Amino acid sequence: MRRHLAWLRTDLRSIDNTALSAACADRDAAVACVYAVTPGQWRSHDVAGVRIDFELRTLRELDRALKALNIPLLVLHSPDFSTLPADLAALAVHHGIDEVHANRQYEVNEIARDRQATTLLARAGIGFYLHHDQCAVPPGTLTKADGGFYSVFTPFKRVWLQRVLASGMKPLPAPQPRRQAYAASDPRPAAVAGFASHVEPETAALWWPAGEDEALARLARFAGTAIDAYERRRDIPSQPGTSRLSPYLAIGAVSPRQCLNAALQHQARHGESSGTTQWIAELAWRDFYKHVLVGWPQVCRHRPFRAETAALPWRHDDADFRRWCEGRTGFPLVDAAMRQMLRVGWMHNRLRMVTAMFLAKDLLLDWRLGERYFMQHLIDGDLAANNGGWQWSASTGNDAVPYFRIFNPVSQSRKFDPDGKFIREYVPELGDFDGDIHDPHGRGEHPGLAYPSPMVDHAAARERTLLAFKSLRRHDA
Repeated sequence: MRRHLAWLRTDLRSIDNTALSAACADRDAAVACVYAVTPGQWRSHDVAGVRIDFELRTLRELDRALKALNIPLLVLHSPDFSTLPADLAALAVHHGIDEVHANRQYEVNEIARDRQATTLLARAGIGFYLHHDQCAVPPGTLTKADGGFYSVFTPFKRVWLQRVLASGMKPLPAPQPRRQAYAASDPRPAAVAGFASHVEPETAALWWPAGEDEALARLARFAGTAIDAYERRRDIPSQPGTSRLSPYLAIGAVSPRQCLNAALQHQARHGESSGTTQWIAELAWRDFYKHVLVGWPQVCRHRPFRAETAALPWRHDDADFRRWCEGRTGFPLVDAAMRQMLRVGWMHNRLRMVTAMFLAKDLLLDWRLGERYFMQHLIDGDLAANNGGWQWSASTGNDAVPYFRIFNPVSQSRKFDPDGKFIREYVPELGDFDGDIHDPHGRGEHPGLAYPSPMVDHAAARERTLLAFKSLRRHDA
C-alpha cells in the first residue's frame, strides 16, 4: 500500500486543494494530512494570536471533513523552521511515506524551509512535490516582454485577467474517500502558549465562524446578493459592503479559484457589473503582491521596494506611536478604525489606508512599525498584502501612491462615514456628540468632552512630510 502525505500550510480546506488532490490522485494510496505548530516561527513573523486561534478553530472543522474521507490529520510540533524539515522527514519515515505534497509559499523563509525539506526527504527516499495553489495565477508566470516582473499593477492586471478568463478558474473536484488509513488523527491543539487572541471568544465566533463550509457559504451569499453593489459600497465601513473573506483566504479555508469562479459564474448569469469587475480587481491585487514577493524578495526583509526611500528621516516617538495604536489620535475615523481592529481583529480596507497614511505621513513614523502592529493584531494578517498596503500608503513601494498624495483624515471621515455611524460604534466617547463628529474640536473646545484633541495639525504635518520627501528627491538628484 502506497502512503502519501499532504502537508497543510495556508490551505486549510479539503476542496480545491491542489496538494491534497495530488496526494489523492492515486486511488489506491492511503493519504494523511499534517499541520505543523511552529511557535518560534510564528513569533518571528509577528503572527497574531487571533489568527492562530482562527487557524486552530478551522483545523477542528477540517478534521471532520477529512475524517469523512478516511484521511487522518496529524499534528507536528516543531519549535521553528530550523527544525521543522528534519521533524517532518522523521515523521514521514516513521509512517512509511512514499510521497509528500505541499502547496508553495513564496516568502523567503518558507522557500528556504522547503528547500531543506526537499533535501532531507530525498535522503530518506521520499518524494517531495510542491504545487502552485495560493494564487489564481502562479507568481513568476506573468512577465513583461523583457522577461522581467511587473512592478506596476495596471499592466499586471491586464495580462492576469486574460489568463484568468482563458482558464475559467474551475475549482478542483473534491477528493474521493480513501479505502483505508495508515494512521490515527492526532489531538488537535485548542491553543498554543504565547498566542492568546486579543479578541473575545464570543466576538470571534460571531464575526469569524471557522471552517471551509462557512467560507463557501459566505462566498455564496456575497456572490449571490452583494457583489453587484460592491464597487459603490466597498468604501463605506458602516455598511456590509465587502465580502469579509480575507481571513478565510489568508489561511486557505477558501481558494482564490473558488472566489473567481463564483464571480465569473455570477457574470455569466447576470452580466458584467462594476461590482464584479472591481471585486475581481481586488483579487488581482492579492496575486500581485504575492508576485512582488517573488520578484523582489527584499520586501520580505523589512526593506522598502524603492531603495532610495530607506533614507527618509522617520521620527522616533514612542508616545505618538502608542496613541496611534490605542486609537487616541484625536481624529475620530482613525481612532474608530484602530479600535475596530482591537475589538474584532480586522479592519475595513479603506480604513487600513487611512490609518496607515496617518502614521506614515501625518506622524512621519516609520511604516514598518505599523506594518508589524497590524500583523500582530489582524486575523487576516498576510505578509504580501500587509507589506504591499503599507508601502503603498507610505509611498515607499512599487506602484505606490505618489508621495504628495496625503489623505486628510477629516475629509476621509466626511466622505466615507458621513453620518458618523461607524465612528459612534467604535468611539463611545462621541456616541451622543451632537457637533461635528468628524472634527469634534475643530470649532473650539467642548467642555466635558472625554475625547482627545488632535495630536497633530494635519496641514502642518503634511508640509513636514512633503519637505522630507522633497529633500530625499533633491539628494538623489
